[in-house]
Amino acid sequence: MLRIALPNKGRLSEEALELFETAGLRADFTSSRALMAKMGPDYQAIFVRASDIPEFVADGAADVGVTGHDLVVESDRDVTELFDLGFGRCRLSVAIPESRGIDSVEDLPPGTRVATSFPGITTRFFAERGIDIEIAKVSGAAEIAPHLGVADVIVDLVSTGSTLRVNRLAEIETIVQSTARMVANKGALEDPASRRKIDRLVTALESVLRARAKRYLMANVPREKLDEVREIVPGMNGPTVVDVMDADAWVAVHVVVDESRVFDTISELKEMGAAGILVSRIERLTP
Repeated sequence: MLRIALPNKGRLSEEALELFETAGLRADFTSSRALMAKMGPDYQAIFVRASDIPEFVADGAADVGVTGHDLVVESDRDVTELFDLGFGRCRLSVAIPESRGIDSVEDLPPGTRVATSFPGITTRFFAERGIDIEIAKVSGAAEIAPHLGVADVIVDLVSTGSTLRVNRLAEIETIVQSTARMVANKGALEDPASRRKIDRLVTALESVLRARAKRYLMANVPREKLDEVREIVPGMNGPTVVDVMDADAWVAVHVVVDESRVFDTISELKEMGAAGILVSRIERLTP
């Protein structure tokens, strides 16, 4: 079986499991406390901390894994990022107390103490800038560190920025933009049998992600308007046109459209006399 390392808790875990299930790979747990689960005949999930997944994959304990790009960069392990899953969006940023009035990391004095749970990224970032700092490693709640005198600055994950504002902190620079990524062991990619299973997995997951931004649209349109319809809804390879039984003057058009274009597309079709317009979600889409 191909081993897939997945986060054992949190939003990353929930969204990863939902994605895999939609792709047809539902985790079959033997009990509520099980740390392993079958996902069909060819795949087995193992559930570990998201921060440990790059290590598990690099060492070959798992063939592939799902974790945040920030954690991959922090681990500095030699894994291959296969593709961006799109969820878990956040950024790793440098933030300081608003009262400091500093707008750039270049203005930080030598010996600045930085509280972070990302010591690897933080050390490399400031070293590249030629800024001498001292790391105060914390496992969470870095926002409180400057107010307790533990550190002068923090490097922490930011999603909306509301937590920073509540704690009177201001972002001065983003170090890493992060989303969930699928990563793979390089040895597994070089093995033909494992590579086939990885490619099948990637195809399935990408089909789900691709479908989320699309909608399936069907409409009856006057046959004489087909050229105009092609301009409005070109589709992936052109619209599918089907004759309507007992209605020579009409055809049924089936097409995949971008979700962002649905409103305008419906309006334009109605203006040319279309009827019976139906829009539905797509579960999976493979070009």
